Amino acid sequence: MSAQRKQTLLRTYGRRKGHRLSPRKSRLLDELLPKLRLDLETPPPASLPELFPGPALQVWLEIGFGAGEHLAWQAEANPQTGFIGCEPFINGVAKLLGEVEEKNFANIRIWDGDAREVLDWLEDASLDRVFILYPDPWPKTRHHKRRLVSPQTLTTLARVMKPGAQLRIGSDITDYVRVTLEAVFASGKFQWLAERPADWRVRPPDWPRTRYEKKALREGRKAHSLIFRRI
Repeated sequence: MSAQRKQTLLRTYGRRKGHRLSPRKSRLLDELLPKLRLDLETPPPASLPELFPGPALQVWLEIGFGAGEHLAWQAEANPQTGFIGCEPFINGVAKLLGEVEEKNFANIRIWDGDAREVLDWLEDASLDRVFILYPDPWPKTRHHKRRLVSPQTLTTLARVMKPGAQLRIGSDITDYVRVTLEAVFASGKFQWLAERPADWRVRPPDWPRTRYEKKALREGRKAHSLIFRRI
């Protein structure tokens, strides 16, 4: 991504750092993160699975993995899939690094910055699945332009996703869901796979509940689990 484009991008996420990190988490950021961080200064490999040491049959991307519980669950459940996780909140990155160290994951790579930098770096039709789970809702009207899911983002996702690849978007904000569906339909690049209300009201078995969804349910908001297919 060029410096000029970086300057024109509106920030779609909130704070970069929270409470003080423990010595262990600081060590993980210093020692383990450099081994897993994508190198966006070099071109992506001709075949994206080459990012991983094992026989990755597919590559999935999670944008804004939070504390990493969903990404870690998927990585453990799908050991022959390579995962790229993007998260600018450094405390969340440190939390995922702890899981990587404890479970010795070899199928995770991380970008601790703006996910759009990774999207711009990727080659066409290189991803088999993308997750955007409970992105920052930016509830104030004047901030809606900062929402991650937008026509521009969907255009980029359509470029980097393979035909037939799956896009999963979770949100507890009804207005965000409405705008997302409008943008998806307008793009003409994705098909919504829901055939009945249960298809977006009930998560499938391979979609574990995140802490953000649990918080939404505790506070009385409804979770929406949207699944689309790249046409």
